[in-house]
Amino acid sequence: MTPYRDGVRRLLGLLLASVLGLSLLTAAGGAASARVEPLPSGTDADYQLGGEDAVPDDVGIVARDRTARAVAGKYNICYVNGFQTQPNEKRFWRRPAHWRLVLKKDGRAVVDENWGEWLLDLRTPARRKRLAAIVGRWTAGCARDGFQAVEFDNLDSFTRSRRLLDRADALAFARLLVRKAHAVGLAAGQKNLAGYDGTRIGFDLAVSESCAQYDECGRYVRSFGDQVVMIEYRRVDFRRACAAYGDTHAVVLRDLDLSPSYTPTFC
Repeated sequence: MTPYRDGVRRLLGLLLASVLGLSLLTAAGGAASARVEPLPSGTDADYQLGGEDAVPDDVGIVARDRTARAVAGKYNICYVNGFQTQPNEKRFWRRPAHWRLVLKKDGRAVVDENWGEWLLDLRTPARRKRLAAIVGRWTAGCARDGFQAVEFDNLDSFTRSRRLLDRADALAFARLLVRKAHAVGLAAGQKNLAGYDGTRIGFDLAVSESCAQYDECGRYVRSFGDQVVMIEYRRVDFRRACAAYGDTHAVVLRDLDLSPSYTPTFC
């Protein structure tokens, strides 16, 4: 083999290795090209899912529903129910094209009894793709409205599915949602399934409700470090969270009824 041909072959090999390496990196987390803004440190968080309210000046992080407005000058987290339906959106999901994407047993929608929410059917790649297109449109709307991150609620919905869904279904769908978020420049937030390291599929942060009450805060912190927002609904749990994490994490106490106007308490 001539030196010229040998050099060309080596160059082609290096190029192929580079392409394969980039492809593997992208596939591993779905976020190789994502440039997202992390949670700010040294500030408090206001969890306003019940409705918009005035935000205290010293609060730097605000979580609101995807139908609400982002707050200028704050780090805004957009709430999206990624794995279940919202109770007030039944008409949307009753449309024939969407109704086929709702999980059913014996012809009836499988319900999360605690919240009256229907579970989404994640059992096949085709259904997951169609559902990701819907949730992806909502996620893109969050980005257009000025949010910096999105939290996809109910990653653990498979545990309430009457054994129709499993963890693999949920994680396969979560990967699609993370990619949708990163594609529009939003950080992706894991919600629920404490103990699962969501960074493995590209999640950037975690939003945890009642982690002190259920002794789960440390599980999220081990995966996400300081990129965890903690919301507690009982004062005793709030005090525990503050004692353990108040110096390093945003912890807020609010009412369980999610009143539109409430007075948040911070560490």
